Amino acid sequence: MGIVAVTGVTGAVGRLAADALSYAGVPFRMLARSPERAPRYPNSEIVACSYGDAASARAALEGVDTLLMVSAAENAERLREHVTFVDAAAAAGVRHIVYTSFFGAAPDATFTLARDHFATEERIAGSGMSYTFLRDNLYLDFVEFMVGEDGVIRGPADHGRAAMVARADVARVAAIAVQHPEQHRDVAYDLTGPEELTMSEVAEKLTAHLGRPVSFHDESVEEAYESRKKWDAPQWQYDAWVSTYTAIAAGELAGVSGDVERVTGRRPLSLDEYLDGER
Repeated sequence: MGIVAVTGVTGAVGRLAADALSYAGVPFRMLARSPERAPRYPNSEIVACSYGDAASARAALEGVDTLLMVSAAENAERLREHVTFVDAAAAAGVRHIVYTSFFGAAPDATFTLARDHFATEERIAGSGMSYTFLRDNLYLDFVEFMVGEDGVIRGPADHGRAAMVARADVARVAAIAVQHPEQHRDVAYDLTGPEELTMSEVAEKLTAHLGRPVSFHDESVEEAYESRKKWDAPQWQYDAWVSTYTAIAAGELAGVSGDVERVTGRRPLSLDEYLDGER
């Protein structure tokens, strides 16, 4: 195995993947925009790197063979940052990228940010590097944060279903793909949990686990935009928030995949198991 680099180590998925690599005894390089916030592991090094800074990215990636590229935090410039970083990786001689994309990534995806993920995939695929795309469904980890202060999940999801996945399962797949890139070359994995749930079913499970009533209100699209105006946000962010739910309504987040278990040998966590703390 050549030099492995991991990004996103100050966030959940990157850090969990780094934990797994350290546990497996794999030396790796951590790339972080804020190195002082990066975790410390034996046999690892920390290098300052920003996705949008081509020079720093290329320098940080020199000598790297395999790269875990965790998608950047949501922002208006994310696609530009991704393109800059991918180009820097190719220029630095990286051979294989494991990229955390999104379930149903497509140029016409209902979820607006899935379109940016598709464009990033296209850039990687055309770069000359081999790749593994991890197309994550919605994260189980975020479900509790969808509940308002009044105990209501609001959004235009209708009766659509989502096969949500735990970030821990995504990180396990990522760590394995990084260690064995030749076994996961030029493939895209749909990473889901073991079930697909409506928002009403999610609310029922949260009620059972949280010990307080949670319900789902199926907003209209117009109501969804209006209700989110209580937060001062740019238009692209409103569009992303609302289209998360309209993508569910459109059926674009439905469909259970067996890819997590095929890669890791372990069944992915269900929402009940996640809420029970089996992480």
